[in-house]
Amino acid sequence: MTPVRSGEAPDPIPEYRVRARNLSRDSANRIHDDAVARRYGYAGGLVAGTTTWAYMSHPLVAAWGPDWLARGTAHVRFLRPVYDGDEVSVRARPVGRSGGEAAGEVVAEVEAHTGGEGLVATAVAGLAWGAPPPAPDPAAYPVAPLPAEPPVATAEALARLDPLGAPTLALDGETLGRYADEVGEPLSVYRGAGAVAHPGLVLQQANRALSENLRLGPWIHVASDLAHCGLARAGDRLSARGRVARLFERKGHRYVELDVLVVADGARPVLHVRHTAIWQLQGGRDG
Repeated sequence: MTPVRSGEAPDPIPEYRVRARNLSRDSANRIHDDAVARRYGYAGGLVAGTTTWAYMSHPLVAAWGPDWLARGTAHVRFLRPVYDGDEVSVRARPVGRSGGEAAGEVVAEVEAHTGGEGLVATAVAGLAWGAPPPAPDPAAYPVAPLPAEPPVATAEALARLDPLGAPTLALDGETLGRYADEVGEPLSVYRGAGAVAHPGLVLQQANRALSENLRLGPWIHVASDLAHCGLARAGDRLSARGRVARLFERKGHRYVELDVLVVADGARPVLHVRHTAIWQLQGGRDG
């Protein structure tokens, strides 16, 4: 694809195909277990939304490069399940552009499809240049310890989580390369000298901000509105700080929306995300 700052219209973005893997089969979230997922009407264990997002991010980084990892945005929605072994087809197309070399923005629509479910996820992604990426003040996101004994998830327990306990992740080259291998990512930017963290791995920290603060039943990540604020690299230590922004119900499911800031080395924001999940599926029990 033509470089974003060239002032020329971007070329078509090639379709990306990858074989889905259920990397969370053994996690505490049993919606990724085949038997449990079938009890809720699914064909098998669900591939995590963060993994699906990892697949969807590929054409954006292939087209726009590390700039998108440092300052890009996306509004991603997971519509239908992705299962282990599905062939995922990711299609991205530019839909708008304004400005020139000094300042401007380009926007693309992204869709993920599988043979069994059809359209499974959508995103609108953007990349602006000409000014520093907006970044929240880390001081507005206090650091709190994770609970030694996480409480059982209830609406009352969620409402009391302010701030969330902050899970951490120490990044090294092995961790970055292993994640890229697990999601079948061919781009070299995630490996070797100067490697950066894959956006799927960084977004995964928002999942941990929920799952490590409560004892949850089967739950599903359904959407994220995210803004990259900087690059996460080998040697950084990430912390996912946040709060519960909203609780609501829809069609019998109980949802939570988190406001999470992922910070590197205690001071440098790398990702701001509004992260939405069904914390209690229809038919589940509070407590």
